Amino acid sequence: MGATRGRRKSGRLLAGMALWSLASCSGPAPGPSAAGGPSTSRPQGPPTAATDTIAKTAEGAAAGGPDGRAAFGTVGPPATCLAASEVAGWSLSRRAALLVVVPVLDGDPAAIAVATRAGAGGVLLIGPQPGPAALTATLSPLHRSATPPPLVMADEEGGGVERLAGDVPSLPWPQEMASTMTPAAVQSAARNVGAAMKALGVTVDLAPVLDLDAGPVVSKTDPDGPRSFSARPATAGEYGSAFVAGLAQAGVLGVLKHFPGLGGSSGNTDYEPAATTPLAQLLTGGLVPFEQDIRAGAAAVMVANASVPGLTPGPASLSPAVIEGLLEQQIHFHGLVLTDSLSAGAVSAAGFDLPAAAVAAVGAGADMVLFGSTLTAADTARLAPGPLASDVSGIVAAIVAAVQNAQLSQPRLDQAVLQVMRARGAELCPGS
Repeated sequence: MGATRGRRKSGRLLAGMALWSLASCSGPAPGPSAAGGPSTSRPQGPPTAATDTIAKTAEGAAAGGPDGRAAFGTVGPPATCLAASEVAGWSLSRRAALLVVVPVLDGDPAAIAVATRAGAGGVLLIGPQPGPAALTATLSPLHRSATPPPLVMADEEGGGVERLAGDVPSLPWPQEMASTMTPAAVQSAARNVGAAMKALGVTVDLAPVLDLDAGPVVSKTDPDGPRSFSARPATAGEYGSAFVAGLAQAGVLGVLKHFPGLGGSSGNTDYEPAATTPLAQLLTGGLVPFEQDIRAGAAAVMVANASVPGLTPGPASLSPAVIEGLLEQQIHFHGLVLTDSLSAGAVSAAGFDLPAAAVAAVGAGADMVLFGSTLTAADTARLAPGPLASDVSGIVAAIVAAVQNAQLSQPRLDQAVLQVMRARGAELCPGS
């Protein structure tokens, strides 16, 4: 049923994207102007019957769920009402830092200290972790550093992608989940994983993968394989909805990835440039599970680094046509937008160093920028505290300079900050 809806909507999407392509540049470009910048208010679209499970979870949490918060919009405790005018009064460097997610290798306390000193919006745990007690103690200064606290992220997809292995319940590969478990069983399993994550102080799961793939392995040419639930859009959407709903019941924010869909892509963007399938094919295939789960209320999306034939020749994560045009204007997603790792080979091959990529991504509509997670030799070397602090300060300085020279508008910056603060648990004032 979800796939049927997606196909029916795809005609409207195709027409809309044709108009967008004519009206905008297809490559990376600066964000909207200060005079015509987007509103900082991003209301969610209504859920549909096709994804009733995830919708009911959202309604239950909004009415006072087990953690007392809306299911998809926040991951921290309720906070004092935050107004857009208050955010506009913060220093540019404070606002810019909130858009940065700092990678933390092996639970390194020194990397946590880098994030805390910078006032970063969040951290991403990568590599083996030190065990529950040590990890909780390591994260404690970060949680105490701000109210509401920064986001703490990890990839807990199942199978071979479990960054908290041994600390949270293990899950099969998503491909195996979809072939051996019901959606209700997946939701229950994700709820258990989410509860264990939350107990550790981890509040965001960079999962599920909604890409359409039936391959047997993850490789340098296929980024997905068993990380995908299915090559069938309806199945991927249904199981993705169940996974996000289970996390939400535990108070953990799930992130749909890798928009607009890497299934059938020409390679692995961690290492080299790659392209998705053409836009016309995505509209009736790879985009369908994203549309389905977004209509259900999913509140966070990660954008891929692949180019999209027919829409953008450069990385999607840096493209206004992909984020503002396709994701926000055509699919009507108005939640938190994260990039895939901006230190990936596909981004550097497009001519962007890390600071320039961060500016381009925020200008294109991204709210948080990630880097360092591909764990190539070059990435790993940059995760030591000294180089890491340099990279973080370089990103912050580049965003500040972009605002000062009008390459990036303050309304776009403030919109991103409000999205981050809402995800962290701030209650936004009406109209913000």
